[in-house]
Amino acid sequence: MSTPFYVSPQQAMADRAEYARKGIARGRSVVVLQYTDGVVFVAENPSRALHKVSEIYDRIAFAAVGKYNEFENLRIGGVRYADLRGYTYDREDVTARGLANVYAQTLGTIFSSAAEKPYEVELIVAEVGAAPEDDQIYRLPHDGSIVDEHGSVAVGGNADQISSYLDQRHRDGMTLAEALKLAVDSLSRDNNGGERTLTAEQLEVATLDRTRPQQRKFKRILGRQLSRLLDESGGAEAGDAAADAGADAGAGESGAAAEGAGDKGSKGKGTKGKGASGEDGPEGEPLL
Repeated sequence: MSTPFYVSPQQAMADRAEYARKGIARGRSVVVLQYTDGVVFVAENPSRALHKVSEIYDRIAFAAVGKYNEFENLRIGGVRYADLRGYTYDREDVTARGLANVYAQTLGTIFSSAAEKPYEVELIVAEVGAAPEDDQIYRLPHDGSIVDEHGSVAVGGNADQISSYLDQRHRDGMTLAEALKLAVDSLSRDNNGGERTLTAEQLEVATLDRTRPQQRKFKRILGRQLSRLLDESGGAEAGDAAADAGADAGAGESGAAAEGAGDKGSKGKGTKGKGASGEDGPEGEPLL
């Protein structure tokens, strides 16, 4: 009888974690940003049948990267948990924190079980509050840990590079168009430092909008509305660039005029004995 090959528990967990991370990294990235009126979800997803961003409950939404069948099972389980808890107790008792804890237990159990492979998924659960400081965003990696995020978060693909880009540019009080532009710009950057052009057909966008009068705050942004927002953000950028160019041109003309005046002043004062220096002159896919 042959002796079974021994693998230490630490090595086994490291191998499972590496397996899951590689699967998640092959998926297309999802970006979640806070803006003035809520939380916006932006994902690179050309499919119109398979969603990476979905509603869970009144103020709660779900985004995921990785194996579609795996995170879809988790999404359905989250919807059932939320509906049952809201029906049994009260709708206000359904929170993103409670849902994140349920997902953490499920993912942690699967990750530590040797009977099945770990899930190749990374989740984001977000809840919009009555004010920006009440918003909640939780990121759940493949091992079931919970990370409380603020402002912006990215998962899947080159998430580290995107997160660094967002951290440098995201700010409080952004409008929806500004947040959408920042998200699209971050998703357009590839690992080699180059940039791609993402159109409305390649994006899946949804918001949790606290200003909606309905109890349900989730809304998908599609078609003309998405194109209008993308054009609005692009137009604002072009306007800013034009204004900067105009200001630079104006400054150049003013400097030239002032320089001419300085030349005249230096010549005139030179005749009066002040010298030629001019003292008064200006100074210088299977995975989603």
